[in-house]
Amino acid sequence: MLSNSLVLGVSLSDFNGGDMIYQLVAFIILLLLLKKFAWGPLMGVMKQREEHIANEIDAAEQSRIEAKNLLEEQRNLLKEARNEAQTLIENARKHGDVQREEIIVAARTESERIKESAKLEIEQQKEKAVAAIREQVASLSVLIASKVIEKELSAEDQEKLINEYIQEVGEGR
Repeated sequence: MLSNSLVLGVSLSDFNGGDMIYQLVAFIILLLLLKKFAWGPLMGVMKQREEHIANEIDAAEQSRIEAKNLLEEQRNLLKEARNEAQTLIENARKHGDVQREEIIVAARTESERIKESAKLEIEQQKEKAVAAIREQVASLSVLIASKVIEKELSAEDQEKLINEYIQEVGEGR
């Protein structure tokens, strides 16, 4: 055993129990002081850091959920806007079709009215022309009759008389 103690450089006779107890007590006091002044605050800081990180994770999760909700809301609003725009386009198209049909009906009605008015005016003008011709025929008949009564005419005189009256009628117009 002696050889082992010499190898280590310590002899059993150098073993002092008081120094060892003193070092052990000093080590325990050092551990208590470290626990109170170093380990406690270090653990407090670590606990605060852990709580801060947990809060940041919770806040990030909340932000992610809010962003997801906002994205869904924006998608719904966009879908509603598209549906509303489609509805407006359909309504405008239907309104345009209705207006087009109204315009067509009004144009047809107006053309029928103009056509009827023109027919009526043509009929009136025709009646006036027929009345004027009747008056002229009547006056010519009276005139011819009076001339025939005044003299008895030969074939040449009758032809000459008819030509004169035709010429008078032509100038009278």
